Amino acid sequence: MLIFHSDDTSLRRARTELHDGALVEPFESPERVTLILEHLKALALGEIRRPPAYGLAPVLAVHEEAYVNFLATCWARWQAAGNAGEAIANIWPARTLRGDRVPEAIGGQLGYYALAADTSITAGTFDAAMASKDVALGAVSHTLATRDPSFGLCRPPGHHAASDQFGGYCFFNNAAIAAERALSAGKQRVAILDVDFHHGNGTQQIFYARDDVFFASIHGDPSVTFPYFSGYADETGVERGKGFTANYPLPPGVAVARWMGALDDALARICQSGAELLIVSLGVDTFENDPISAFCLTHADFNILGQRLASAGLPTTLLMEGGYAVADIGVNVAGVLSGFERAMPPAVDDNGA
Repeated sequence: MLIFHSDDTSLRRARTELHDGALVEPFESPERVTLILEHLKALALGEIRRPPAYGLAPVLAVHEEAYVNFLATCWARWQAAGNAGEAIANIWPARTLRGDRVPEAIGGQLGYYALAADTSITAGTFDAAMASKDVALGAVSHTLATRDPSFGLCRPPGHHAASDQFGGYCFFNNAAIAAERALSAGKQRVAILDVDFHHGNGTQQIFYARDDVFFASIHGDPSVTFPYFSGYADETGVERGKGFTANYPLPPGVAVARWMGALDDALARICQSGAELLIVSLGVDTFENDPISAFCLTHADFNILGQRLASAGLPTTLLMEGGYAVADIGVNVAGVLSGFERAMPPAVDDNGA
């Protein structure tokens, strides 16, 4: 399996996260990528390749231009305003306020474009997000060209990023950008399967009224789990997209058998949807020891996950999302990739052998 990675994804090193009422070191860190790479290299799971730079055009195919410009300039403007710490929103256009105006002040714009107060913007954030989407685009381009599976070691993750909002450590929606690239390359329908513990609210929002992307997400019940306001089972799409979203909210501590049952159902629906390509938002924060999640998958279960993903028989690109049990993250990601490769059907040459 070809693996895509860029050292530039480490350019973002935030120091501030609002978590349970305290300012803490963010759970999302560059060390996550370092440890994943170590395990992938140790197991020789595939060549590791740096992607080319794809520029802003693929981003603008998914995200609003004003939002992208905000991300590009936020840190410099925050500093120019005389702020000492990292850029964190402290007010939003909530239900009793106007949401149709974008303030001029950087503090107001932070609230307009932020999904939550967990994610700060700091030096290197925009450049790391650009590198992360390049990783996703490099991976999906390889799969489109060869039909071979690929893994994009994206950081920052992307599935919480909506068309004009950041949060949950996400700035550009890597899976959505990759899906849009596949559609522009001629695919008629793409599937995105999100197996991160947290609902992929951004991916859902981007494609909710469309029928060219089937989106399925298996995640913690949003009535008790971030992002709280997205990911309920009755969210199935609107307009042309009606029936092209499938959510599987599950309770904390759900039995692995039930989680795997949801996975099997999601994969069956993906195959029935007519998808020609599968993009997996691969979060491994479903691990039993993850510090900010509440599922109980084991090391062995991630290997099984990889096998079941391969069983769909679709050209597949896997893109990194969450996973915050840092000491175990490399083992779990490697487990998914090795399981996937083990379950792949043998290659067929031109003579059918």
